[in-house]
Amino acid sequence: MKLTGVGRRHGPRRPWVLRGVSLELAPGTLVRIEGRNGGGKSTLMRIIAGIDAPTEGRVSGRPRRTAFVPERFPAALPLTAASYLTHMGRVHGLPRAEAARRAAYWLERFGAGGHARTPLAELSKGSSQKVAVAQALLAEPGLLVLDEAWTGLDARARAELDRAVAERTAAGGAVVFVDHDPARLAGAPDARHRVEGTGLVSVPAGEAADGSAAEAGPWVRIRAVGRTGALPPPGLDTAPLASDGGGLLITVPAARSDAVLRSLLTATPPWHIRGVEELP
Repeated sequence: MKLTGVGRRHGPRRPWVLRGVSLELAPGTLVRIEGRNGGGKSTLMRIIAGIDAPTEGRVSGRPRRTAFVPERFPAALPLTAASYLTHMGRVHGLPRAEAARRAAYWLERFGAGGHARTPLAELSKGSSQKVAVAQALLAEPGLLVLDEAWTGLDARARAELDRAVAERTAAGGAVVFVDHDPARLAGAPDARHRVEGTGLVSVPAGEAADGSAAEAGPWVRIRAVGRTGALPPPGLDTAPLASDGGGLLITVPAARSDAVLRSLLTATPPWHIRGVEELP
């Protein structure tokens, strides 16, 4: 997917929020968008997701299944959590039975299974956000856009969203996210970009969210063995093992190791973990 010379303003005489923005999102990549509050990040995310159209420029190659999770989910709909998710699955082209099955699966996974029959208007903010994340994931989107999607989630649900992001990229989907926590998915993004003024600039590797040099955190080496032809999550520093056919050495930041391990263990077919060691 590509954005070419994209600009956005809210009226012909209004100032430009974004202008001259170009960005490429390759399959299987994780991209972080940074910038000051009110600086245009959410505007950019809505354009990427196809919620808003650019005033100028071109967007091409957006996957047919694109999903968006905003920070604030409009929960005042006359539906229960399960019926809403089933409806959204049908919108994405899933058969009704499959949509209902996936709705139940994602509600359980995010710890909201007990609210399946609760009207959306009666859900807490945290539970509403779990439904918002579930609706984005149930159709296995080729592009997942997360605008402060972790906000309002409890620790368990935040960890599950981390895991789901790793699974999406491992399956070849592109994920773009904004989050106020600079440590969110630390070390995992394939690219980082910052909204500056009305433009978008690349963030150099190793630069912290505040523009300073980031500290090099610990790294972990995972020894994993998969079936013949099995592919590991993309974007990792991997090297074939000398023994154990189909084995890999996977080197990742320690902050990302849990998500990568979950991604490997829940893959189809799953990988077998032979060892995990922290590097000096």
